[in-house]
Amino acid sequence: MARKHQLREELSPRFWPGKLNGQEVYEATIDDLQRHLSNRNFTSVDASVWLDVCRSDDSNIDQVDPYLKSVIEVNPDAISIAANLDEERRHGNLRSSLHGIPVLVKDYCAQRCSRYKTPEDAGPIILGHTNMCEWAFLRSTDCSSGYSARGGQTRNPYDLAKGPMASSGGSAVAVSANIVPLALGTETDTSIINPAGINGVVGIKRTVGLTSQSGVIPISKTLDAVGPLGHDVVDAVHGLNVIAGADGRDSFSISFVRRRDEDYYHFLSSKAVLKRAKFGLPWKGCWEFVPRDLKQVCQKVFDAIEKHGGEVLRTEFPCANDRIARNGRWGWCLGSPDKRESTVTDIDAYNEITASLAELSGTSIKTFEDIVDYNDEHAAAEGANPGDNPGFASGQVGHVPDFRWIAPSIVAATEGRETETYHRALAYVQHTCRDHGIDAALKHTTSNGEAIELDALLLCDCLGVGQQIAAQAGYPIITIPIGLDPTGIPIGLSLQHRAWQEGTLVKWASAIEDLVANELGMGREPPRFRNHGANSIPVDYPW
Repeated sequence: MARKHQLREELSPRFWPGKLNGQEVYEATIDDLQRHLSNRNFTSVDASVWLDVCRSDDSNIDQVDPYLKSVIEVNPDAISIAANLDEERRHGNLRSSLHGIPVLVKDYCAQRCSRYKTPEDAGPIILGHTNMCEWAFLRSTDCSSGYSARGGQTRNPYDLAKGPMASSGGSAVAVSANIVPLALGTETDTSIINPAGINGVVGIKRTVGLTSQSGVIPISKTLDAVGPLGHDVVDAVHGLNVIAGADGRDSFSISFVRRRDEDYYHFLSSKAVLKRAKFGLPWKGCWEFVPRDLKQVCQKVFDAIEKHGGEVLRTEFPCANDRIARNGRWGWCLGSPDKRESTVTDIDAYNEITASLAELSGTSIKTFEDIVDYNDEHAAAEGANPGDNPGFASGQVGHVPDFRWIAPSIVAATEGRETETYHRALAYVQHTCRDHGIDAALKHTTSNGEAIELDALLLCDCLGVGQQIAAQAGYPIITIPIGLDPTGIPIGLSLQHRAWQEGTLVKWASAIEDLVANELGMGREPPRFRNHGANSIPVDYPW
């Protein structure tokens, strides 16, 4: 309570929401909200009105989000949906742990979920869509993080002069700023984990195929993943339990190799399980490039793990020389065309986006080429050419690819042809990042020659290269906040493992979260909204 009082004293009143029916709900978890709803302290309608810009001038979205631009669209049916869910609750019918809980979904997501026929069947109130990097950073070779022509510039709530990092930034910001307790994002490569880390929330990027991509506008059928973002591991697990499941409309989610645990909530653990745990730090290309200030914060966590009888060891990705740029920075154009991630994503994006557009009604935009033409016809607003719009500095023209971005013109040029080069590139990145990447790093050999199996890999992956290894492998990651850097920006510690090991990651992430929060007094710090008058585009990168 003292910490919350101090935070309230530090914040401008515009960023501290009022009480909900007399109840303090700032930083409330999903379990907290369910207790309030069960005790009838307030209803789901009350919560939706309190949050929903359509119904109240004093709502949390209306009060906070004009500074952040994390919400791009509000659901006009949210209040009626909440009323129906309240009625079900009065009759003792609770659909899931998300029954009556307000959530937001990334603007790439339609009304679809794999375990339930639609997200609404699980009982959350989908308040609307979150803003995102337009076309998930596919939009320009040089664009502002978190910017879209429709939604404007999403900003980091810890420092509004900085960006949210990657395309699920709107979802991460909305959770971090207490607009909602849970949001869904999508990730092709770094798009959940990076924004979760830098906005101080928990994010889960699951194994490709654990959840359905049906109803999601995809970039890559072979890399994309839907995942939850929440204040803590428990909230994120509530989201994962709802979305995880097979779906006949998505062949990856019904593959014979697919595995799924029935309830990831059972994997939640305390710091007690850290005794005899063994964690690996992939060094070359990863930890060697982590800034010293961030390493110092991480070392406090590692020291505490070892105090509890665990071990933290250096390990390596054998594929580091091949799959990580020499400067340790993320880049999906690395290597020759038959070894590039972007060879796969360029062609997948053309085919998957075109297929998604073909299913839409009420629009004349039906192909990828239609998107390019539309931007050309509305050049000033859509930033078709270099200099048209500061959010898209290079327009949609594809320059010679560097180690970072691709652009619509490059994607369009592929015409979606799955060539021999495409298939070689896909096989190469998957095999290399699995067998010579995460799988190999987990099979650690100690200095005395002993072969041991590590329980998880730990990364402070602000530059995204570890996430890229997992993306190309199709493997899961979870990230948790462990503190702030000297400039007040959150630091995320991520955990990696093999395919279908989400339960294992939940176990270790929740244990470390417990250790960090309850022994070190670190972990998630709510945002301070520094530089809340910032309006520059493009935004600064934190590192």
